[in-house]
Amino acid sequence: MNGSRRATPQEIADVLRERIRRGDLKPGDRLPTQAELAEEFGVERGAVRQALSALAVDGLLRDITKGSPPRIAGPAPAHGEPRPTMVGLAPRLTEAFSASRVRIDAACLTAESLMLALSEPLRLIHEGRLRPESVDIRIMLPSREINLAFPVSVDGRGDDDVHQRWLAMRNAQGQVLRHNLRALRFTHDIDVQVAFRALPFTPPVKLYLLNGSEALLAYYVITHREERTDSGTLEMYDTLGSESLLFSFERRTGPRDAAFVEQSQKWFDALWETITADLTLS
Repeated sequence: MNGSRRATPQEIADVLRERIRRGDLKPGDRLPTQAELAEEFGVERGAVRQALSALAVDGLLRDITKGSPPRIAGPAPAHGEPRPTMVGLAPRLTEAFSASRVRIDAACLTAESLMLALSEPLRLIHEGRLRPESVDIRIMLPSREINLAFPVSVDGRGDDDVHQRWLAMRNAQGQVLRHNLRALRFTHDIDVQVAFRALPFTPPVKLYLLNGSEALLAYYVITHREERTDSGTLEMYDTLGSESLLFSFERRTGPRDAAFVEQSQKWFDALWETITADLTLS
């Protein structure tokens, strides 16, 4: 971009969207590296990362966690077909936030997918395109006190380091999510309630319940991976939560889906009432 003013992440995302729309970037093509995009737009890499996150939430990118530039996603599947969590969750949350009273319940390993997907309905609220009266969100995440089934170190000797890494992620993502939602009280006078409780077990699935009318379910995919840290390399069995296929069950679809939504909501409500320990994000 020309001129002395630096492009914003939104402007970078809009330019890349237009290139995808025109066919300059086709499904399967890799984007330039973050360094190349930062040089092209005259910005820091942080601005590029924010732009790519916005495109990922819109479902325009795939392979975003592979350590190399992401690829342009292919055409979106028909509504109701399972989609990767990073692609499928944001539009469902956006639709849920069109209600006057929003109720979101979630049980998962971390709040990463929910935190990222909520950026779209929050953006629309700030633009004045969505205006719920109230937002009530309940989230259950594993307690810091339990031995997680995953992630775990490959040899068992680095489990404490792996656990501390997961705990830091859980806390940071939860804090960001809570802050962004609570800010709506002051910026838009929306009645917002956000509560966390500590699961006494590792959830084998991620579950999202939207306004009591839809249940979204994804099974965690376990993979072997390595991650470099200041103290060395962590070799672990970890989850690919953002790439897990998200299955949608809606009351309006039919009796079978309606029964699944109802039973899932009853399970969540009962577990929420059983667990008395609030989750501390620190």
